[in-house]
Amino acid sequence: MSADADSPDPENRAKDDLGEIDPLSDPPEVPMLPKIIKFDTLARCGDEIWIEHNGQIYRLRKTRQDKLILTK
Repeated sequence: MSADADSPDPENRAKDDLGEIDPLSDPPEVPMLPKIIKFDTLARCGDEIWIEHNGQIYRLRKTRQDKLILTK
């Protein structure tokens, strides 16, 4: 391992004698991004989808004014 192993820079992660990144070293942090899914992708065959959460059923529908309403 090189002296750069303690560097926070992901490009300077622990490297072995061949200069390859050590697979057991900590991976670089990846920011958490929101998952964005288009409503039309979820509701391919209509203007509503049914969602189950913790044993409860919810209905998400698109109105004529192109707004979304979630009801239990």
